[in-house]
Amino acid sequence: MLCVGLDPDVSRMPAELQGRPDAIFAFCKAIIDATADVACSFKPQIAYFAALAAEDQLEAICAYLRDQYPQIPLVLDAKRGDIGATAEQYAREAFERYGADAVTVNPYMGHDSIAPYLEWKERGAIVLCRTSNPGGSDLQFLTVEGKPLYLHVARLVAEKWNSNGQCGLVVGATYPAELAQVRAIVGNMPLLVPGIGAQGGDIEATMRAGRTAGGAGMMINSSRAILYAKADAQAGESFAQAARRVATETRDTINRFRQQ
Repeated sequence: MLCVGLDPDVSRMPAELQGRPDAIFAFCKAIIDATADVACSFKPQIAYFAALAAEDQLEAICAYLRDQYPQIPLVLDAKRGDIGATAEQYAREAFERYGADAVTVNPYMGHDSIAPYLEWKERGAIVLCRTSNPGGSDLQFLTVEGKPLYLHVARLVAEKWNSNGQCGLVVGATYPAELAQVRAIVGNMPLLVPGIGAQGGDIEATMRAGRTAGGAGMMINSSRAILYAKADAQAGESFAQAARRVATETRDTINRFRQQ
């Protein structure tokens, strides 16, 4: 259930890649090849590419994933949220340009901002629900009909928006009690769970709170802890080998708590 996040920060890339015009692609490709057999999904964060006008390298990475690892879902982390024709274009960007299997979306503008993604019935829309950042409480804890807003979102998605069975929710590992509440509402709906690794989320608590009865149901994302494991690398490890070591350790820890 390990999702490997691809957040390529050029300032943290190894020296051998610095200055290369294809550094972002080369870095992500090496991470993908090193971790593909322990990952359930890959999640490129579009901002890390777009900020450097490197969308062509994101396209190349997505094409590489589809060609070499078609069995591994590609989740585009874009957190899009807009209405009407604009949302339609964002959906085309995610599903046509990048060929993503799923995309993260923001529900703040309501169902008509999500509907264009749901028209792609073989693709996924993963809706922000209870996010891993501390500031998420500013809005997500507002009371709606006696319950916090994030639980209203969870129920809305599970009971009304997921008619094609293509929705998921983003729920942070940093709040396991709230993760458990969401799981109780949405049944076996898949959850994208950021917040372990660099953000400090606890894997055991996350598994106990968020797994389904079958011991599955989550894509538990780790990005920086895997990508930049080289900083704590063992002697002689390359950045890709260090990433693989941390990814494997994370996968094994997740699996240890699947059925407990």
